[in-house]
Amino acid sequence: MSTTTAADHSTESVPGNWRAGALGGIVGGLAMGALVLAMNAATLAVAIPSLYGLAPPPAPGVGLVVHVSHGAVLGVVFAGIVAALGVDSDARIVGLGLGWGVVTWAVLAALVMPVWLGAVGSPANPPLPNFAPPSLLWHAVYGLGLGGVYAATVGRL
Repeated sequence: MSTTTAADHSTESVPGNWRAGALGGIVGGLAMGALVLAMNAATLAVAIPSLYGLAPPPAPGVGLVVHVSHGAVLGVVFAGIVAALGVDSDARIVGLGLGWGVVTWAVLAALVMPVWLGAVGSPANPPLPNFAPPSLLWHAVYGLGLGGVYAATVGRL
């Protein structure tokens, strides 16, 4: 006597290409990180690792790892946004990436980060709100890198 058991392997479909989003977020985060290191290394050495109690002392390598990790997660969110909006033109994806970079600056960097750093008692706590123009530039670079890599890899990953 033979018995067969059928397994239900249903999977939920996640909108967008999360792999392209994560890769784009990593590349965008690295590009942004290089710019931050060149313009204000203390942001990566103290402020970002302080979010998780990893600084002081200054730890730019740790800050870069944390920052790129944030970039990857936000890249996956971006992939969902691209899919939800039905954006399929490469130029529009890159433009949406730029917009996403500006949104992350306005909400996360300018509002959430100062509150978070204040809550953990970081010595690198900026004022609230912190609408710093260099940070806008950094986040725009992140968004352009994210959007460009996503557009280039969405059909390949």
